[in-house]
Amino acid sequence: MRKTWAVGTKQKEIASLIGKDKSVISREIKRNKRPRGRYTAQYAQEVCTIRKERLKRARKLTDSMKAKIIRELREEDYSPKQIKGKADKENIPMVSHESIYQLIRADKENGGTLFRCTRHHLKHRKRPVGGKKVVIKNRRSIHDRPAVINERKRFGDWEIDTIVGPNNKGAIVTIVERQTGFLMMEKLPNRKNALGLAQCVINMLIPFKKNIHSITADNGT
Repeated sequence: MRKTWAVGTKQKEIASLIGKDKSVISREIKRNKRPRGRYTAQYAQEVCTIRKERLKRARKLTDSMKAKIIRELREEDYSPKQIKGKADKENIPMVSHESIYQLIRADKENGGTLFRCTRHHLKHRKRPVGGKKVVIKNRRSIHDRPAVINERKRFGDWEIDTIVGPNNKGAIVTIVERQTGFLMMEKLPNRKNALGLAQCVINMLIPFKKNIHSITADNGT
C-alpha cells in the first residue's frame, strides 16, 4: 500500500515510517526539490527520470570538454570535482571527475603541466585508477578484538603500523604499547617485505616476550 503524509510531516517521522535514516530523506529533498525549494513526489520523479536518461551512457571526452577542463584548471583553479559539479549544475555535458584525472595524468606522462593545477599535484594517488582492489584473505575486523584491550588496563597490548617514504622508498615499522603509549620504531631493511617485517617485529618485541597479550594491525596491504 502506498504511504502518504500530511504537509508538514517531519523528516524524522518519515524516515522512521519507511525504515530509513533521516539523512536519506534530507538528501532526497535536497537533490529533487523544485527550484523555489518546495518538494513534490511528482516533480522529484520527473527529475529522477530525466537524470537517468541523461546518464544512461557514459560520456566520451570531446574537444570542447577538454578545452573547458583545461581553462577551468588553469584560470579558475577548479578541482576536477568542482569542474564536474559546475557542469552538472549548468546542465553542460561533462565526463566524470575520474576521467578528468585520467586526462591530467595522461598530460603529465606526455610532459604536460596540468598536474600542477591540482591541489596535491597527484601525489596522493598510490594506485592507478581502475586498478584491482587487493583483498586480504581471512582478515579480522578490529571489532572482534577482546574488550579488555580497549580498556587499556593491562600492559602488553600492542599496536603495529608502517610508515612508507616518498615513492615507496624506505619504510619504518612502529609498535605502540596501548596502556603506556610506549613507542618503538625500526627501519625496515627491505621496505615492506613480509618476511623482513616479521623478523624485525620479533627482534623488537623479544625484550617484552613475557608481556605480549595481543598485537593489533590495520587491514592495509
